[in-house]
Amino acid sequence: MAGKKKSGYDGKIAGLYNLEETIGHGHFAVVKLARHVFTGEKVAVKVIDKQKLDEVSRAHLFQEVRCMKLVQHPHVVRLYEVIDTQTKLYLILELGDGDMYDYIMKHDKGLDETLARKYFRQIVEAILYCHRLHVVHRDLKPENVVFFNKLGIVKLTDFGFSNVFAPGKKLETSCGSLAYSAPEILLGDSYDPPAVDVWSLGVILFMLVAGRAPFQEANDSETLTMIMDCKYQVPTHVSRGCQELIAKMLVREPGDRIGLEKIEQNPWLVSDATEEDMKIINLPLLSREHISEDDHNYVVQKMVEGKICTRDEIFHSLERDAYDHIAATYYLLIERRLRKLQHDAAMAQSNLPKQPSSSSMLASNKPHLEPLMLSPRSKRVALGPHSPTSLGFSDFGHMTQRY
Repeated sequence: MAGKKKSGYDGKIAGLYNLEETIGHGHFAVVKLARHVFTGEKVAVKVIDKQKLDEVSRAHLFQEVRCMKLVQHPHVVRLYEVIDTQTKLYLILELGDGDMYDYIMKHDKGLDETLARKYFRQIVEAILYCHRLHVVHRDLKPENVVFFNKLGIVKLTDFGFSNVFAPGKKLETSCGSLAYSAPEILLGDSYDPPAVDVWSLGVILFMLVAGRAPFQEANDSETLTMIMDCKYQVPTHVSRGCQELIAKMLVREPGDRIGLEKIEQNPWLVSDATEEDMKIINLPLLSREHISEDDHNYVVQKMVEGKICTRDEIFHSLERDAYDHIAATYYLLIERRLRKLQHDAAMAQSNLPKQPSSSSMLASNKPHLEPLMLSPRSKRVALGPHSPTSLGFSDFGHMTQRY
């Protein structure tokens, strides 16, 4: 790690994570592949250069961390740890296998509707949960949806333009990407937060089934005109039900746009949903409350034996709902243990002689997993509409307010 420190990375990251190659970059940040030293698990580390941030960028960064702490969902990339140093901020994130944009571009005519429906349903579930916590994403696009191949799912990421909102009150900040932005944002009007995410969802669904963007002209001026006029052409191979759902989302007037609850219940979206599709994903875990005593004690023992910390320090980190190295190590170990249990159970099931199936027989061959509730990691004070929007970076590691 000595070489890493010479390259400009703070000593505070040394010994905790081994930073490897760069896998993404932006104006003020790079994303690096890294390994958690104690567990060996791969993670993504977003490295933000605080010296390059102006006040607006600082506020966006604060909101990104704040909203990612609020939104803990199986279809949202998990924030494990926040490391704040004098010059940099490190966000330790769940590592995926590539983004949806690259995947779509490999399918000239779009995905098969069954597969498109599966992925779109997962994105809708994530956004619906965000909105129930009064968090709007404001930058929904395929580049911000990440595949997790082993789990067979997608997860939402990049909350850099996200914000909390008060129901019924409009926001005014124009942000996002042209091809995916709602007309009211491009006009600079104040806007209803949930409605702008719905528009972007319409663009994503179009891309999934068509293999291209609905509004992507030769230049920005032409693209803007097409967006304002809501002019797009759905390929003829797309089913009528899917076309109708897209048409209900890509509506010029926000008040006439379909709501997320109705999208979730749309006949096309639920037409082939199996019981397995509708089950809550068991990983990543959200809180200590969702972990069995046996699994908890196993991981605690591993951490104590590895001289990571004491039992009391683990207890206090989880109790504080901290985003520190103790909590990160704990959850990485828990997730690895449950992955192994689920893999072993699947192997045992596949080796059984074929018999008439029953729910009781299937249940007996699964490891005991506590039910996963879609709620923040712990109950905290609600964030009101007048909550601060710009705090010092020293607050990032210790923010505990949530819905």
